[in-house]
Order: sequence, then C-alpha cells, then structure tokens
Amino acid sequence: MVDFWVLGVAAFGAGLVDAVVGGGGLIQLPTMFTVFPNMAPATLIGTNKLASIFGTSVAAVSYARRVAIAWTVATPAALAALVFAFLGAYTVTKVSADFMRIALPIVLLAVAIYTFAKKDFGSVHAPIHSGTKEQSLALVVGAAIGFYDGFFGPGTGSFLVFLFVRVFGFDFLGASAVAKIVNVACNFAALVWFGYSGHLIWELGLTMAVCQIAGSLIGSRMAMKHGSGFVRKLFLVVVSVLIVKTGHDAWLRW
Repeated sequence: MVDFWVLGVAAFGAGLVDAVVGGGGLIQLPTMFTVFPNMAPATLIGTNKLASIFGTSVAAVSYARRVAIAWTVATPAALAALVFAFLGAYTVTKVSADFMRIALPIVLLAVAIYTFAKKDFGSVHAPIHSGTKEQSLALVVGAAIGFYDGFFGPGTGSFLVFLFVRVFGFDFLGASAVAKIVNVACNFAALVWFGYSGHLIWELGLTMAVCQIAGSLIGSRMAMKHGSGFVRKLFLVVVSVLIVKTGHDAWLRW
C-alpha cells in the first residue's frame, strides 16, 4: 500500500512537470525502478507508458484548446514516432536490466544540464522551414525520438520541445503543443508492444494514470497562468535528487 502511495505521488508530479516542460518520466520511471529494483525493466517501462499516455493525452488536449498547432510538423512526426517507438519497445525487451539502470542516471544528468543551460528556451515563435523540408525534418525528429522513447523514455518530452524549438523555430507553447501530440503517438506504439508481450501491470498503471491526469490538469493551468519558471526550478531540484539516487543504485551494483 505504501508503494502505491509513493508511485501515485510520483505520477502526479510527473504529470504536472510533463504538462509544462516535459520530462515527467524523469520523476515517474526512476521512482518505479527504486520501488521495484528487481522487476524486469521492460515491465516497469511498459507500466510507465500505460500511466503516461493518459496524462500526456490530457495535456495535449489542454494545449490544443489554447495554442495553434503546426499540423504540418505534428502529423509526420507523430506517424514516424508511432512506427519507431514500436521498434524501440521491441528492442528494450531484449536489453539487460544492468544496462538500463546504468544508463538512467546518465540520461538524467544530460537533461538536467540542458534544462539549466536553456534559461530563455522558446521565447519567440519564428518557424524557419516549410513545405517538403519541414515535413522531412519532422519525420527524422519523430523517428529518432520515437525510437528513443520506446527503447528508454525518460526526458522524451523535453527532447521533443528542444528539437521543435531549435530545428523548427517554434516558441515554447507551440513546441510543447506539438511535442505532446508526438508523445501520445510514442506512448501508444510502445504500449501496444508492451501489452502484447505481457510487460504490463494493469492495476498499478491505471492507478498511476489517475494521478497523472490530475497532475496534467494542474500543470497545464500553471503553464498558462504562471509560465514555466516555478516548475522549471522544481524540475531541476527533483532531477538532481534523482541523479544522486539512481546513480548510487546503479554504480553500487558494480
């Protein structure tokens, strides 16, 4: 019962952070690894996807109601992500638990450094591509991040926002809106494989989904009302703590 409460709080925080700046998996997935250190990584990741798809979908709808979505980028990126996230999910079922646990703190550290460095992230909306070039780049971004999300996952939302700002010239809200749509596609594709291969804990995933939805609703409203400043600081604090925790757990095993 205590474990369910801990995971519920983590899911709520993940939904809140993901709705604003992405990277909710940086809270939720490491917590799951900590609570269930001996469980197969594929099962933990699959259950994480089950909870995350609900929170991400709610965030996507919230943004769609307030932000003009660049469908010429969102559609090809989501389609590519759908295919490659499935391939990534298949691949992760073949990877050892040790590799996953060692890689986790490294990814956490990389995203923390990036988040700290990008203080004025996405302040101006100035699209720099159009037509075939824009769609081709969207396919590449969707494929690359889709595979990563299916294979590993943490930080996917943040990576998507970063690429949509840097590659396409979107502002924060525009990039976040498109990122949520692509993220839903990633989660759905990966979830299909994890469900088919039996790597899901349905009761836990659906319980965490309720908490994710609550966090996403509050996070979306915070983003619109107060901006991302407060949540960004909270995000860095949480990620820093998780780097220490998951790093200790990973390297102590060797």
